[in-house]
Amino acid sequence: MAAGVRAEWERLRRVAVHRPGIEMFFGLLDPYAALYERAFSRYEARREHDALTRTLREEFGVRVLHLKETVLDAADRDPAIRRRLVDWAHETVTIRGDRREVAEARRSMEQNADALDSLHFFTLLLLNPVLEVGRGHPHGGVDVHILERQPLANLYFMRDQQAVTPCGLVVARPAKRQRQREPGITRFLWEILGIPIVGTAQEPGTFEGGDFMPMGEFALVGTGDRTNRAGVCQFLGCAPGFDEIGIVHQPGHPLIPGDRPDPMVDMHLDTYFNVAGSGVVIGSEVLLRKARVDIYGRADGEYQPSGETASLYDYVRSKGFAVIDLSILEQLSYAANILCVRDGSILAVEGERVMQTVLLNLKRKAARDPQRYGRLLRHAEEDYRRIGNEGRFFPHRAEFSRHDIEVYPLHLENLTGGYGGPHCMTCTLERG
Repeated sequence: MAAGVRAEWERLRRVAVHRPGIEMFFGLLDPYAALYERAFSRYEARREHDALTRTLREEFGVRVLHLKETVLDAADRDPAIRRRLVDWAHETVTIRGDRREVAEARRSMEQNADALDSLHFFTLLLLNPVLEVGRGHPHGGVDVHILERQPLANLYFMRDQQAVTPCGLVVARPAKRQRQREPGITRFLWEILGIPIVGTAQEPGTFEGGDFMPMGEFALVGTGDRTNRAGVCQFLGCAPGFDEIGIVHQPGHPLIPGDRPDPMVDMHLDTYFNVAGSGVVIGSEVLLRKARVDIYGRADGEYQPSGETASLYDYVRSKGFAVIDLSILEQLSYAANILCVRDGSILAVEGERVMQTVLLNLKRKAARDPQRYGRLLRHAEEDYRRIGNEGRFFPHRAEFSRHDIEVYPLHLENLTGGYGGPHCMTCTLERG
């Protein structure tokens, strides 16, 4: 199965997703430690995810591949894949105790393997449990510890574990330890599907798919908190197939003190910039003007710096794109994280309730740390009052009509609590 994407505005044909499961439950026990923005309802989040995938399939004819179901179907059909899954799951489990007890527990796991369904082993990969055997139990009982090893609570953000270029798929290496095991699971999926892998980010590089934006003849790659310089260089070395690539430096937010930045407010390029069509982009202009772009050109199959730099705003304008500006509050509320499903048609977050929850969370942060978040909160509150008076909550804005952009709003009040919207939740495998 081939995978390739040249431009964000080409018709969306195939995506991979992961419906959040039990791993989200453990993430919600401590949302901040799980890299979530706030607490939310897991039940409602799963319903929202179902609505997202249903819209893709039924409204736009997109082929939606589910990570878990695809892996389990393959394991149940093919004994070799099942064996790989079982062995990997057993390797993932940590067993603590004396040598004899650990060996006995390992033997028991192997002996029981045939009686267990494939979902059991996939769940072990998600939860990464620690078993303590024979400690304090007269009959050798087992204690199970889950949170110690960081369940994959962010796996439903399927954008980040890879980037799909015109030349193939590049496997990412996430920057945060909570997410570093995710590309192993998604790579298993790509191998099952027969999707060629043209490169892999490796230490010391970090690279995440939310920082990659294909734009036709050129592409943008963000660098900052999630993608570092070494990761960018490794990505460029994979010959992604664009004539020009702009390296975008993550801007610090102007309303947060520079000596105490919060990189989560614009962690990926697609959290403050995105594509709505072949001539229209959307983003926070205050951040686009602050973000510096280093321009690289392709010569003899390699990318070399041209020596030119520009703001991201000026760079995309020079390429002929109109810019739909987002307010501070809209950007914080995932308005930039749209998913273009065909040229001039986008899936977007229905904004009013998300803005309310984002504001509530920001108020709590500002109460704890007014020096860091006070200005940002005041500006966001002003935005909310102005937008409410106008009666035009995102994405119900006249600018979209003026630019002939069709908008399909989605209620994602809970799913966005993990720090992302529909773009982050979908791995685009094929456009065109």
